[in-house]
Amino acid sequence: MNLIKIPHLKVRMTKNTISSKTNEKIEKTVAIAGNPNVGKSTVFNALTGLRQHTGNWPGKTVACATGNYTYKNTNFNLVDIPGTYSLLSNSAEEEIARDFICFGKPDAVIVVLDATCIERNLNLALQILELTEKVIVCVNLIDEANRKKIYIDLDELSLQLGVPVIATNARSKKGLKELMECVRKVCFNETKLYKINTDYGKDLESSISKIKLNLDKLKNLNINHRWLSIKLLENNQKIISSTENNLKNNFLHKSDIPKTVKKERKKFKNKNIQDIVVESIINRAEKIYKLCVKTQNRKYNNSDRLIDSILTSKITGVPIMILLLLGIFWITITGANYPSEIIASGLFWLQDRLLDFFISINSPEWPYSIIVLGVYRTLAWVVSVMLPPMAIFFPLFTVLEDVGYLPRVAFNLDNVFKKSGAHGKQALTMCMGFGCNACGVIGCRIIDSPREQLIALITNNFVPCNGRFPLLISIITMFFVSEAFGIFQSFFKTLILTSIIILGIVITFVVSKILSKTILKGVQSSFILELPPYRKPQIGKILVRSVLDRTIFVLGRAIAVAAPAGLIIWLTANIKINDISIFSYCSNFLNPFAQLIGLDGVILMAFILGFPANEIVFPIIIMSYLCTGSILELENHMALRSLLIAHGWTYRTAICTMLFSLMHFPCGTTCWTIKKETKSLKWTVLAFLVPTITGIILCFLANSIMKMI
Repeated sequence: MNLIKIPHLKVRMTKNTISSKTNEKIEKTVAIAGNPNVGKSTVFNALTGLRQHTGNWPGKTVACATGNYTYKNTNFNLVDIPGTYSLLSNSAEEEIARDFICFGKPDAVIVVLDATCIERNLNLALQILELTEKVIVCVNLIDEANRKKIYIDLDELSLQLGVPVIATNARSKKGLKELMECVRKVCFNETKLYKINTDYGKDLESSISKIKLNLDKLKNLNINHRWLSIKLLENNQKIISSTENNLKNNFLHKSDIPKTVKKERKKFKNKNIQDIVVESIINRAEKIYKLCVKTQNRKYNNSDRLIDSILTSKITGVPIMILLLLGIFWITITGANYPSEIIASGLFWLQDRLLDFFISINSPEWPYSIIVLGVYRTLAWVVSVMLPPMAIFFPLFTVLEDVGYLPRVAFNLDNVFKKSGAHGKQALTMCMGFGCNACGVIGCRIIDSPREQLIALITNNFVPCNGRFPLLISIITMFFVSEAFGIFQSFFKTLILTSIIILGIVITFVVSKILSKTILKGVQSSFILELPPYRKPQIGKILVRSVLDRTIFVLGRAIAVAAPAGLIIWLTANIKINDISIFSYCSNFLNPFAQLIGLDGVILMAFILGFPANEIVFPIIIMSYLCTGSILELENHMALRSLLIAHGWTYRTAICTMLFSLMHFPCGTTCWTIKKETKSLKWTVLAFLVPTITGIILCFLANSIMKMI
């Protein structure tokens, strides 16, 4: 402990020292690393208590999440670095993970391994051990290994690696205290570490030693010199550049190192040094695995393979995917009706109480109209329409995610995305878009290639979010599924809705292809997808995650934009010039163009005013037709159908409205998220224009064809 004592003042020198006050905690920084899908973020969540999302598919963590864990008077700053398969800097995840371990100066690194596939995970662990000896190996999912009769000799594994090894089951928090005790000892040098370096063969080891000898002579080069020697021999320019930038040390220009490197590299003229390094690590991982892991039942993953042979088959994979989508939407549509009615009744009952309040205080009419009929009624509509479907859809979606089905969706669609010039991971971002397009946009971070990430961002809106379902379902109910269908009403509604969604997916492929051949030309990146093992869903955690992290979050954001939207809608509908409202002036102006694409001015104006939240488009249409000046809901679909027909709606109008709802500009929240993700107004505008122009063209063609028929 280093303290400088000055009269009446005590100053701590570093964050890792203890102040004179015994109650102040020591600070230590610990990185959590591992391959995708080994439960790394689950370990992080279990320790920190944060609701960091831990979906059962690769690539969820793309930026470093941080959290705190207090243990024995020490505050551990835990950093969940991106999941990666190596540190070769071939992707954004690899660069972030490598740079944090190299230059973030963590006091220790927890390397998480999946107990059911240790051999593959050891490749990354051995690479990290080249960087630092302050490593604790966490063998996670030990319960699954036991269930599959995979037995791991933890002591032997620790002996082979030269660092502590702890078994955990992060989902049930087993072994986490032992893990943190081990972390504490490593951070405070209370555990003897005897890291064993990988042997790269006589010739390469000789070259590494010579370069390392030169590096050892340099000052202020605070990085593992052996590891840097290997990267210099590999001529890995990304790592060399990153080292110089982060350490502010232009070491290659201050010594004879370049000459030594060039001389040593000539010895391997006909060999790829990186291949030698990778092969040596793989061979060592294989030897360690054979020494430490015994499998009683060698057919433990046969059931997973059997299921995958059906779910990822070229014949059955896509049909099963469509059937599952159909099932989810059917449950959502059927289950959301009654809760929506109950919530609407409660919220509009509260509206009456607000009216009573304004009457009791002798308030003028305009405050009541603006606050209650404008802002509150819009919010009431958004909540009653959005909440029930989301509360059903998100848990169902999360179950598929938790079980491990979503990577199979990406696998099934990968070939189509490849032909479209896009990335296979875009399938996962599309799935997220069903709940909320803004969430889908954020999910695009998992795509490494900036070009393919932009394609995914721009086309994400072709997947209808939860806010567009009410309009689509209402039109389907009024114009395409009558009461004559009887008990099959819900089924046919779901079938038509699923068909519309499949159309949106097809348009996604088409537009992705056009973008990849025009403004977003480039070399298509490779796509490595690990299919995780199937796991039993944790119902309690699914409900918490889907309700708190998704439903409430998305609803809260929708409410935030719907409130000012309600005010704008009320103003446009109630401010009149020559007894004609601003809304009417605008809709009359838009009417000629709207007629060309099968809509009318009111519908188009409703979409424009619905920019903050798609949920309020239909209520605005009703409000305008009834001339009420505020959002209104009719008692049933038959009354609403009669109202629409009275104002010129036909089947053609219904089809074009659904098409435009499927393909029009993203909502305000999604546009704001795109701007935040791309940090570019240009790409945000393009993401706004591409779906809108596509929708206009498609509606124009559909309207023209139906007119001819």
